[in-house]
Amino acid sequence: MVGSLADQPRMIGLAAAGLWRRVSRRLRSGPIARWRFSGRTPDRILIAPPDLRMADAHIAQEFYAGRIALAGNSVETGGASPFEINAPGQEWQAALHNFRWLRHNREAGTELASVHARTLVSDWLKLYGRTIEGFSWEPDIVSKRVIAWLQHSGTLLKDCNLEFYRAFLKSLAFQLRYLRIIAPGLETGEVKLRCRIALVFGALSLPVATSKLTSATRNLESELLTQIFPDGGHISRNPEAVLELLTDLLPLRQTYANQSENPPRELIAAVERMLPALRFFRHCDGALAHFNGAGYAKQERIAAVLRFDDAAGSPLSSASHSGYQRLQMGYTTVVADTGLPPIASASQDAHAGCLSFELSSGRHRYVVNAGTDRFGPADFNLLSRTTAAHSTATVNDTSSCRFAKSQTSRNLFGTPIVTGPRHVPVRRLSQSGSEGFLASHDGFLRSFGVVHERQMILSQGGSVLAGKDRFVDQAGFPLRTNNRNHIALRFHLHPLVAVSHNDDGQIVLTAGRDDSWVFTCGELTPAIDQSVYFAGIRGPQKTKMILLEFDATNLSEVTWQFTRTALGNWSR
Repeated sequence: MVGSLADQPRMIGLAAAGLWRRVSRRLRSGPIARWRFSGRTPDRILIAPPDLRMADAHIAQEFYAGRIALAGNSVETGGASPFEINAPGQEWQAALHNFRWLRHNREAGTELASVHARTLVSDWLKLYGRTIEGFSWEPDIVSKRVIAWLQHSGTLLKDCNLEFYRAFLKSLAFQLRYLRIIAPGLETGEVKLRCRIALVFGALSLPVATSKLTSATRNLESELLTQIFPDGGHISRNPEAVLELLTDLLPLRQTYANQSENPPRELIAAVERMLPALRFFRHCDGALAHFNGAGYAKQERIAAVLRFDDAAGSPLSSASHSGYQRLQMGYTTVVADTGLPPIASASQDAHAGCLSFELSSGRHRYVVNAGTDRFGPADFNLLSRTTAAHSTATVNDTSSCRFAKSQTSRNLFGTPIVTGPRHVPVRRLSQSGSEGFLASHDGFLRSFGVVHERQMILSQGGSVLAGKDRFVDQAGFPLRTNNRNHIALRFHLHPLVAVSHNDDGQIVLTAGRDDSWVFTCGELTPAIDQSVYFAGIRGPQKTKMILLEFDATNLSEVTWQFTRTALGNWSR
């Protein structure tokens, strides 16, 4: 963590930019400018775009019964409208107001499900549709709601009366004009890109002038060029952002085709880059690696998106623009973070996990990062972003990045990364029968004069992962003896991994039947300590970690190794 005095100019700049965005947005959407949102109400919806998100008719039945399970919380409405009750938190409210749950009503396919969905939309129109204020009109929620209303307009408008029909279309057009006005002032990031996606959906689905579709398409292409890296990763460096955006971009591509419109070149190119990138971040069990804000994501949902990847080849070994390395051999997969922090506007969920890695063997994950609980308390979220929550090293119990986390900064510009590593050189190490990389970062240099260097090599058909961590000064020499720097090397384990010791005192890791690895360290005796896995399907779970602690002035280099001792019967 860098010194606060050095961060002040950066913090002042972020505060000024955040304040200006707030004032600008208020001017764009305030009462004086509301006339800009007025306009003609479309008389029909031309096409309902497809929705790739998984749907469950049982959830629609639960909604009708007044049991609303969203964002990790379940609420009993007691017969009242869910829009009128005291909600358990903003995450739950956001999930309610973005209307993505409409897909469950569509899946149910009954008249009751359609009528109930229409009733809930009517409740929202009455309570929130007339005044632009509060979290319900946050750009990300509005964008998701517009897309959901368009995708499930068939369910909502089936056998409806004229009053609802016109109110629905009037509000839809109003929200699209709102997004069109505020989009230019949004920060570069996933929210702005989704806003551009929603505007194109609207231009394709509603009878509008050709010029509006042309303008919306041009703005979308510009944002895709800015936010999607050449290797298919997103500017936030969050693997889950790739999944989320593809779930909207793939239906958008299909909607162009359904309307006999040629999809824009950059949309096609972005999707073709992002599909292999999603495969790059996926472990063999089908789950995504936990880096920079990625939490729990259903394997079935990831597989559903990847069915659109016609190439379906082996993932790349290096995503250099996104800042990741992948080692894969036999039944073993390693994914490592070797990149710089994202730009401030895209780092609201970014982590201080430089040089962290995850290891999976067949259908089991062994070494993980703690991941993110998207619906948990804010303090949990900040804790999951620290370096200590990742399978890498901390120096003097500090993180390699510093976050803006005061209440004032949260109100003005959120919790982006303020400072972090500035140089992360990386080099692939590939030889016959092995593959690996050598990388370093200077995230601890300004505070402690320490550079962390990590080498990892996967060999013997994926049965051996050998690592070496060095802690040196800027010139690459051992640290001075009068500087005491406490190092903690952590290897967080997945909750399903059982930990024991063999007869030689070595640490044995077992997951599943007959699948096990042994951890050894040449210079130190490893300890087993408590850890937390935030990305569990039901929220945070207790787990274990392997811990190596030492003083870098006495020991500047540590070698360690994971060796597979048994191969599970899934390989047969």
